Amino acid sequence: MSKKRGRLPAIRPAEVIRVLLRNGFRELRQTKHRHFADDANPPHVVTVPYHGRSLKKATLLSILRQAGWTVEEFVQKR
Repeated sequence: MSKKRGRLPAIRPAEVIRVLLRNGFRELRQTKHRHFADDANPPHVVTVPYHGRSLKKATLLSILRQAGWTVEEFVQKR
């Protein structure tokens, strides 16, 4: 890996959703997954699987990529 990344915390979907909502995202709809968008142009659309377990590293990285955030930005926004 050429880029040094911040350490990813073990985090549950509810915590990710709280961070998204506090940082300008709004909920579009919910099924087994929750869908969010922000007011950017074009908007960032983020899908978060909703269950009781902690998210896998790859899933959390995908959510951060959809939101347009780095790991460090996410940790600061928490």
